Amino acid sequence: MSNQIAVKICGVTRPADVDAVAAAGARYLGFNFFPKSPRFVSFEMARDLSVDTPVGVAKVGLVVNADDAMLQDLTDKVPLDFLQLHGSETPERVAEIRARFGLPIIKVVGVANAADVNRIDSYEAVADQILVDAKAPKDAILPGGNGLAFDWGLLAARKYWRKPWMLAGGLTPDNVRQAVLRTGARQVDVASGVESAPGVKDADAIHDFVKQAQIP
Repeated sequence: MSNQIAVKICGVTRPADVDAVAAAGARYLGFNFFPKSPRFVSFEMARDLSVDTPVGVAKVGLVVNADDAMLQDLTDKVPLDFLQLHGSETPERVAEIRARFGLPIIKVVGVANAADVNRIDSYEAVADQILVDAKAPKDAILPGGNGLAFDWGLLAARKYWRKPWMLAGGLTPDNVRQAVLRTGARQVDVASGVESAPGVKDADAIHDFVKQAQIP
């Protein structure tokens, strides 16, 4: 299988999930530290899962509008390769977190229209990677992981990216190949699209998603 498209499996909660991510050939796995998420894990749980993560799979910590005290506690306890900022962090806050904690930053930008796409520019200046997700509805409890897609044509029109980026939002084994072809994404992210129930990853779905993401 080609590894030309890098896959991130977000919201792993069990040792079996780590095994499935590694066996499928995904490039990243994500730990969700947002308490309201069905994929939430404690720092202690994430530390144990991190220890079992094979070399070559990058460990990403997802946080939402976290303050410095929380981030210090997290980075002290959990060995991470990236921080993923999934809240309303400003470009200035992204730069501050990156400088203070010394980890590469993946900044999530929610997209619903062309104006949202234009917001990517200011974050590319300060983040190491951009994750483009469907913009959460105003009444949504979760900032992401809602299984919602957006108009991929908004990204297809974007010709120049200054930083590596990932596509997220409503991706499943059934539509990920179409999404990659439509947007030109070289990296994709999935959470709910490979679950048998909220927060419960399905090993077969993970394997199928990674396989379907690859372009022959």
